[in-house]
Amino acid sequence: MAVRVSHNGVAPDEQVELESIEIDLLVEAIYRRYGFDFRNYAPASLKRRIQRRVSAERVGSVSALQERVLHEPAVMERLLLDLSVNVTAMFRDPGFYVVFREKVVPLLRTYPFVRIWNAGCATGEETYSLAILLEEEGIYEKTRIYATDFNQTALEQAREGVFPLERMRDYTANYIQGGGKRSFSEYYRAGYDGAQFPSALVRNVVFAQHNLVSDRSFNEFQVIVCRNVMIYFDRTLQERVHALFYDSLVTLGVLGLGRRESAAFTSFGNRYEPIDTDERVYRKVA
Repeated sequence: MAVRVSHNGVAPDEQVELESIEIDLLVEAIYRRYGFDFRNYAPASLKRRIQRRVSAERVGSVSALQERVLHEPAVMERLLLDLSVNVTAMFRDPGFYVVFREKVVPLLRTYPFVRIWNAGCATGEETYSLAILLEEEGIYEKTRIYATDFNQTALEQAREGVFPLERMRDYTANYIQGGGKRSFSEYYRAGYDGAQFPSALVRNVVFAQHNLVSDRSFNEFQVIVCRNVMIYFDRTLQERVHALFYDSLVTLGVLGLGRRESAAFTSFGNRYEPIDTDERVYRKVA
């Protein structure tokens, strides 16, 4: 029986195995050279993002990409953008913001001061959304939002508060569905191709670099929002991040996850009660 081989003389199964080895070596090299740990990211997502950079850099293999990553920091910066979870939007999943307004804000009113951790904030759309909501609900002045991400470039974009003008129509629809109380256009100034949100809107926001994979807790929080980030982690890393969040939440604190994520099937599942099952909002009770 003949064995199929690819154009480079390697059997398909062997090619898959070789590529897997190359990816393992690349992420180990990144960790040892730059300190970013992608070793427990979901393999399929990791492979897809690395292949995108292989193509963009016009190199022939993952091994060739590794050589450039090790010797050219600029290539590493570009790969880091690919590996970052930057799929975000203002008032994304509007139902979450309805739940936050109706079920979480009343809890926050009982605190003299509120600390919120927006973990994995990417380019800041979610952070600005939270700031707008808290402003409208009259509790922003007693709130501090810590918006963190491991990607410094994304954080710089978040601080600037400039988002593509073409997205404002979708963001406006999200805002309205999320219970917005004003005209969304009041919050930004349009110019050229960008929508500039004023720095005053994030006056109570601290943007800071933090790596969920390797860094520890840095404060105690009444709310932690980390949505659509852990779906890119394997089970071991998800468990580690859940431990980090549990340790960082005050008793009766609120955890908000993405719709494809859950606290129920972790070792901390019985220490939370659902505030809203559909929107994956939980309260720490033990």
